[in-house]
Amino acid sequence: MHYVYILAAHPHGALYVGYTNDIRRRIEQHRSGTANSHTKKYSIHTLVYFESHDRIDDALAREKKLKRWRRKWKDELIAAVNPEWRDISTDIPI
Repeated sequence: MHYVYILAAHPHGALYVGYTNDIRRRIEQHRSGTANSHTKKYSIHTLVYFESHDRIDDALAREKKLKRWRRKWKDELIAAVNPEWRDISTDIPI
């Protein structure tokens, strides 16, 4: 399984869009500060959105598309599935 995800510093705060094939490990890397200087610098650790894809090329294409989106569109995407902008890391399927 392949995942595209969005992390937030706080509701409507700084965002990070990423891709991984192991979302639990990747989120832990972000939280521990070993994954990315951007997420470390801006304390972006809250998983607010994710989607799964069977094929890597679909996931990578979706990640690139989301990175090009306007901020308003990303906020609306998050709010559509997670209006409270809560940490949904416990919602990741096993």
